[in-house]
Amino acid sequence: MSVRPEPFGALLYHFGNRKLSFLKDRTLLELVRALDEHPSLDAALDACGVPETQHSRYLKAIQTLVASEIVVRRDAVTADAKETA
Repeated sequence: MSVRPEPFGALLYHFGNRKLSFLKDRTLLELVRALDEHPSLDAALDACGVPETQHSRYLKAIQTLVASEIVVRRDAVTADAKETA
């Protein structure tokens, strides 16, 4: 995946399926980048300073990115690594 920050948020491009996604705000970009550094989505939301009242909005955005295969669930990555080992 390639991430290109933009004034409105960012462009995300998946080289495998050629999907292009637009992130509409910088907080969502920060959250996507933070996912790998935290043990859970909730922890990443907290680390990015997302108010609890906004968690459902960002959860929906992340779910959309997972459905597009732009963001991959950590357990799916672990399973793929075990299969190739």
